[in-house]
Formats: sequence, structure tokens, C-alpha cells
Amino acid sequence: MAHNVFGIKLSRDVNERQALLKGLAGALIRSEAIETTASKAEAARDLIEKMITHARRASLGDIRRIESVLTDKDLVFKLVHEIAPRYAGRPGGYLRLIKMGNRVGDNAPMVRMEFVKGIDIVKKPAKK
Repeated sequence: MAHNVFGIKLSRDVNERQALLKGLAGALIRSEAIETTASKAEAARDLIEKMITHARRASLGDIRRIESVLTDKDLVFKLVHEIAPRYAGRPGGYLRLIKMGNRVGDNAPMVRMEFVKGIDIVKKPAKK
């Protein structure tokens, strides 16, 4: 029976892991693409996609929940007003992980984590 299971542990205790995931989320929102190990990217994906979903709704409670993860107000503003409107019609899957090969030093699998381009919705004219 698995009680209090958070997710991927990443060989860190709870506080270190939360700080790592918050840092990855902030770096991704700041630069919109980062390179990291595959396991860190998979662990951070859930957190970041939930933040984008909250940013799409953008109620006061949702913004406060985002601020609990991102302490920089500029990043919160960028997420809510620039990144989230791109995905207004998309139900999920906001991130893409691209495999890049292994790191030279320790042979860890590396990925490039980036936002998926927003889909332009083109309405077809109604038939007459």
C-alpha cells in the first residue's frame, strides 16, 4: 500500500526535491526552453502543466496557487498573460520533451524541455 507517494524521488529529500522542481519551473517559464535530465523533466512536467492549467483559468485562487510555486512576480505575470493564452483551446499537453542523447560526464540521458507551439484555430466558413 503506497501512502503519501509524491512521485519521482530524484534521490533527494522532500525540501530539496520541491526546490528543484520550483527552480525548473521558473527556468522554463523564463526562457521557454531548458535542457535537463530526462528524469527531472518528467518529474517537473506534472507541476508545470498544472500551473499552466491554473493560469488559463486565472481566478484569484489560481493565481495565488501559482504564486506559491513561483515567487517571482514577473514570471507569474508572464505565465498568466503571455504563455497561458496560447493554449486557450488546448485541453492539455503543453510541454514537449525532445531527447538529446547522453551527457558526457556521467552518461545521463538529456532532454530539451520546451513549450508546444500554440495552435491557430481556423474556422471554416459555413456551407450555404
